[in-house]
Amino acid sequence: MKYRKKPVVVEAVQWTGENVKEIATFMSVESTPYDLNTHDLSIMTLEGVMVARAGDYIIKGVQGEFYPCKPDIFTKTYEKTEE
Repeated sequence: MKYRKKPVVVEAVQWTGENVKEIATFMSVESTPYDLNTHDLSIMTLEGVMVARAGDYIIKGVQGEFYPCKPDIFTKTYEKTEE
């Protein structure tokens, strides 16, 4: 069987390795832990803690959850909208 992904509009912010305040505001949290040396960002997801690296997108899912997504997957899956 084949399935097609339903069209869903998501909110996302790209992690630059330096915009920790923007990410925290986006996620509605006071702070987000990240490694000062590697700039890896720790994101609490529904499945546990995941690491976002500079360039990854942080996506707000349909249930209000957050998760990182690699930039190549993001550009293949999502396109910018005017909404």
